[in-house]
Amino acid sequence: MSVEDTEPLINHFVELRKRLLNCIISIVFIFLILVYFSKDIYYFIALPLLHEMPAGAKMIATDITAPFLAPMKLTIMVAIFFSVPMILYQVWAFIAPALYHHERKMVIPLFFFSTLLFYLGVFFAYFIVLPIIFNFLAKTIPNGINLATDITNYLDFILTIFIAFGVVFEVPITIVLLCWSGITTPETLKQKRPYIFVSAFVIGMFLTPPDVFSQTLLAIPTYCLFEIGLFLSRYYIGKKV
Repeated sequence: MSVEDTEPLINHFVELRKRLLNCIISIVFIFLILVYFSKDIYYFIALPLLHEMPAGAKMIATDITAPFLAPMKLTIMVAIFFSVPMILYQVWAFIAPALYHHERKMVIPLFFFSTLLFYLGVFFAYFIVLPIIFNFLAKTIPNGINLATDITNYLDFILTIFIAFGVVFEVPITIVLLCWSGITTPETLKQKRPYIFVSAFVIGMFLTPPDVFSQTLLAIPTYCLFEIGLFLSRYYIGKKV
């Protein structure tokens, strides 16, 4: 391989390193701003559970380092959460030179709406789903059992819920990309509506407590997001060429 052949590859790696460094700087900068408020951030995230705990009950730390590490871990995740627009911009800046004009016109709104939908999924989980889950669990505690959740286990649980709902809310983007790439078509998806409707409730069953209300609370938005993606995909089919 000649020097002329390797030069473009080296330039790509240099550009990739630059974009990754910008992402890391963004995350570190936001983390340094938020780290002073790490305990307040954890308290805010813990409120859905604290509101359902019996009077006088508190969360516990079973590891001596947990009171420090759990808020720090959460603050890092929050910093990444708020850095998503910058991260997506860096991704866009890296891949944009390789895209055709019509592909650029498609990717820009997809980046914007994918970020917005992920945020909406997290907010939906925090303000609606978590209170329902903890209310249900608090009512199912056997007599003689005290609810004393470990702060590390709680953090892992809510982060899983946030990521799950953030991903679920990406359904419209997924539908658009599947149709745009030719993997499927809007007509095919229309024919599979009954199966997708049932699948939405199956997803709700796995991501929520075993009661009909909370399952429906996730299944209906999921299916509505599918319909939104199906509607939008018709406009992107014609932009492929």
